[in-house]
Amino acid sequence: MAEPQIPTVDLSPFFTEDDEDGKNKAMEIITKACSEHGFFQIVNHGVPVELLQRALELSRVFFEYPSEEKLKSSAPPDAPLPAGYNTQPQQSPDKNEYLLMFPPGSSFNVFPQDPPQFKQVLEDVFSSLTKTAAVVETIVNQCLGLPPNLLKEFNNERSWDFMVALRYFPATESENNGLTQHEDGNCLSFVFQDDTGGLQVLRDGEWIPVIPTKGTLVVNLGDVIQVLSNNTFKSATHRVVRPKWRSRYSFAFFHNLQGDKWIEPLPQFAGNIGKPPIYRGFRYSEYQQLRLRNKTHPPTTPEDEIRITHYKISS
Repeated sequence: MAEPQIPTVDLSPFFTEDDEDGKNKAMEIITKACSEHGFFQIVNHGVPVELLQRALELSRVFFEYPSEEKLKSSAPPDAPLPAGYNTQPQQSPDKNEYLLMFPPGSSFNVFPQDPPQFKQVLEDVFSSLTKTAAVVETIVNQCLGLPPNLLKEFNNERSWDFMVALRYFPATESENNGLTQHEDGNCLSFVFQDDTGGLQVLRDGEWIPVIPTKGTLVVNLGDVIQVLSNNTFKSATHRVVRPKWRSRYSFAFFHNLQGDKWIEPLPQFAGNIGKPPIYRGFRYSEYQQLRLRNKTHPPTTPEDEIRITHYKISS
């Protein structure tokens, strides 16, 4: 197997007290990756590898059920958010089906009854990834040179976090798009995938494959970190290309932001250093509504799609 071109970081030093060299080495790799393209992989991240594998196995079982069985786990039409089982709209260029959940205990959640172990495994994965996200957020805070716990205190509401189990359909002879080129709108995203491949990150104008490695979590920064850091750290551009003849299974976890939060470049990266802000301020929920409209009412041209550049200040 080819060597991965996305940097891999060992997080084990952050779970011990006295490995400062290991922490510094990891932070150096993360800082470089986040400054250039916003993508890296982590190992020894605190989420049991067996749990990740079990989640992938059970999701494969669930998605192979007939549609009428899967639709029993769909949220009602008047639900405020599309929890439970869904497929992409017919007009969407993205070709996948998915099961979406919010934190364990959320009233929005709609879980499948079968396979019977699936609900517990989903909740266990969610809880584990929540802890890992807190660790990575603290590391990113350090890499940016921010005051201790600034990001943690800014992003202290976990009810908007969510996780998605995904099945991408096999490619056809005429098209292979699974998920169109995009950046995530949140703070941090985590992905674990089966051995099919297909996830790619844009680096220096070239699409780089993220080679599946058992037990590895892929991490990418989202638009919130890019705006807060005034483009010091980059929101990762990525896509999914579907292979022929087989489905692709993966999970994506989104360390999100509470909707009422106001986002603008932090003074540490703008006013305090005499650099003008690149983005005007905005409310997070407003941006998410615009991004959701991209999905429900796809624009006729890519240029019309709402991205974080919508808030960019003209120079």
